[in-house]
Amino acid sequence: MKVQRLGGALIALALAMPAMAPAADFQDVLDTSAMASPLAAKGLLNGLALAGQRVVGVGQRGHIVYSDDQGKSWRQAKVPVASDLVAVSFPTSQQGWAVGHDGVVLHSGDAGATWTKQLEGRALGGVLVAHYQAQAAKAGGAAAETAAKWVSEAERFAAQAAENPFLDVWFADDKTGFVVGAFNLILRTGDGGKTWQPWLDRTDNPQALHLYGIRAAGGEVFVTGEQGLVMRLDAAAGRFVAVPTPYKGSYFGVTGTRDAVIVYGLRGNAWRSTDRGASWHKLDTGVTEGLTAGAVVGERDVFLASQAGRLLVSHDGGEHFSPVKQERALPAAAVQPLGADAVVLAGARGVRVQPLQ
Repeated sequence: MKVQRLGGALIALALAMPAMAPAADFQDVLDTSAMASPLAAKGLLNGLALAGQRVVGVGQRGHIVYSDDQGKSWRQAKVPVASDLVAVSFPTSQQGWAVGHDGVVLHSGDAGATWTKQLEGRALGGVLVAHYQAQAAKAGGAAAETAAKWVSEAERFAAQAAENPFLDVWFADDKTGFVVGAFNLILRTGDGGKTWQPWLDRTDNPQALHLYGIRAAGGEVFVTGEQGLVMRLDAAAGRFVAVPTPYKGSYFGVTGTRDAVIVYGLRGNAWRSTDRGASWHKLDTGVTEGLTAGAVVGERDVFLASQAGRLLVSHDGGEHFSPVKQERALPAAAVQPLGADAVVLAGARGVRVQPLQ
């Protein structure tokens, strides 16, 4: 049975929203375009990505901003929803995806200047139910009981309509990608988001724990979540398999180099593996607050940022981290390196550029 535990975890990530009673003139945020605002780049922004040389940030009320001058100035994108957006991924300079509350998946084909809606919570339940009903129709024997379980789970999601958010998105290229979210919500696409295949039954996550992050690192694709959940994609089996770690608190994200994967989360915890998650080494981060963002640039430079705004950098592939000197530390939800000289940080007060030298 699902436990309504999402709010506390998302508050830690500055993503929670208060419940509002619908008014008589209520307009669904899924049917409302994001409002143009000169302050869009100064409001809450939760995710960052590079679209070629362009920096793209996503955040509250459907706001998406982008910069073509290394963060000196920002323009607002045209977005068809006013839902809070949480994460963004650009596998190429032009093709990108953003996800967020209300089960929203958005796509851009012009480097983030304009966006279209590919999936949203009101339709998500139907996608899940149709998929698992089709599986159940083909199942027999002992498999029939398992298939019926997933139909029931899909119907539960459908009954909740747009209640469940997506919390991260990652694309390997302009065709293949994953979106992950609350209560083991995970879907895969192989056609650039034209269709989505549910993977709820393809995870080693029997408790339906929330999935907070997904990235490629250490030569593999990893998913992180609450209660110490880490999973690695077994491409041959077509599923995410559990990877035990020594820490049982929530991991908010995953990053890493070609040779190492780093998972990070509550209370400054960060762990590193160079053997696909078979063993882990705890990193000395020097912080006690939650680590909410991570990114890598080049072969060796890794960045971590905390909810208190502290920024850490490693120049040895994540083996050792040191603090970056800042004039002021502001809560950070995302970090995006701009080469070796600066990073963009995003959070409750918008975006800002942090020089590294």
